[in-house]
Amino acid sequence: MYKRHLNQINLLDEPEYFGGIALDPDNEWVKLAKLIPWHQFEEEYAASFPSGAGQPACSFRMALGSLLIKERYQFSDEETVAHITMNPYLQYFIGLEAFTHKSPFDQSMMTRFRKRISTKALQEVNDIIIGRPKEKEDHDDDDHDGSGNSGTLILDATCAPQNIRFPTDGSLLNEARLNAEEIIDVLHEQGLTDGNKKPRTYREKAKRQYNSFSKSRKKNRKSIRQTIRRQLGYLKRDLAIIEIIEQIAENHPDYTEHLPKWLAERLPVIRLLYSQQQEMYSTNSHRVENRIVSLSQPRVRPIVRGKQNAEVEFGAKVEMSDVNGYLRVEDLRWDAFNESTESVENYRKAYGHYPERALADTIFRTRENLRYCKERDIHLNGPKLGKPASDPAVRKQGRYLEWLESGERGDIERRFGINKRCYSLGCITAKLQHTSEVIIYMSVLTQNLQKRLRLLLRTFFRFYFERQNLLFVQ
Repeated sequence: MYKRHLNQINLLDEPEYFGGIALDPDNEWVKLAKLIPWHQFEEEYAASFPSGAGQPACSFRMALGSLLIKERYQFSDEETVAHITMNPYLQYFIGLEAFTHKSPFDQSMMTRFRKRISTKALQEVNDIIIGRPKEKEDHDDDDHDGSGNSGTLILDATCAPQNIRFPTDGSLLNEARLNAEEIIDVLHEQGLTDGNKKPRTYREKAKRQYNSFSKSRKKNRKSIRQTIRRQLGYLKRDLAIIEIIEQIAENHPDYTEHLPKWLAERLPVIRLLYSQQQEMYSTNSHRVENRIVSLSQPRVRPIVRGKQNAEVEFGAKVEMSDVNGYLRVEDLRWDAFNESTESVENYRKAYGHYPERALADTIFRTRENLRYCKERDIHLNGPKLGKPASDPAVRKQGRYLEWLESGERGDIERRFGINKRCYSLGCITAKLQHTSEVIIYMSVLTQNLQKRLRLLLRTFFRFYFERQNLLFVQ
């Protein structure tokens, strides 16, 4: 059940009336509370609770505010609840009407907040914070001559690494073998195996061989292939036993109910992993389509970045845009992709015109994208196709412009670095796909809120000192 919290603290209320406690109106959280349009998303959030029975759910302000506090300070769920309990400013921020020494909610609610809030709602909140108009479909670019283009759109993509163990073929096969053996044990306990004797799996021998390999300090190519071959053999035997059990259990359609939910979901992943590893071993290669790198999170894919510290990262690939210094998530996928012109079209739908300049990475400079920008009179950074100009002065001017724009495009790289160092984009600790995506959107929203707050304080101090100088002159 959800009870609409229409009597929450109004955005125009003064914080001095917060439970009779005088709060500092210049406090960071008091100012942030006035920047977010809480009530605008209350109705949409209430639609997530169609039932009228049960205990009333927490408000949208409490849910989003708690996640913002966690993201701002990089607390754990337990630490977030503890700091909210002892801090009146944080309690004001999440919408409590008076200060209380009791925890407003249990720490387990933080997980439910991440599940309930949609990425669409977070994107809308972020658009309001950065001052981006709502996208409209009524803009037509037919016969576009580029006369109304304005603004600069900076595009780039990064990887949000998932908090998983570094995947190796041997460790993945060993984990899959252990899970397959556990499935066999559970089904045997339910009496679904042929006879009273448990099927032979050679688990002790497989364990000794893998432990001997994992503890060796120097792993050469021969030992790695030998370990993979052995683990593939043990896993193949286990999967064959499971197939036999499935044939026996045809008269028991509910046999999968005997398995825990996570094991039932893990079985098709194990089979896909075996087929991929067998293919790579047979062809002596290290590439396969939709490669599994985590059994618990099979959606995660290796993203080749070519960075100095990490050539390959494992997580979601996120394409973002930078307009006037604010980040916005344009595309988020769990497989590798190249940046497209969809972000430019989203810019047109929002602002009613194309950007005057589009600054992007070299991977964006395909012939199709170059032709797209040329037809719409959008300046795309980088050298033009074809032979360089014969005039040395023109070539020098072109190189100078490329140098300036590469430095300007570096602003989005700097914001990526700040987000990965100070917020959660550098390591996503959530397990589910939706909650992982929510954390990515929350990190971008928190970073933009902090920038808005800094600009607000800068304007306040500039006005204050100008007023003091004026009084001094008088």
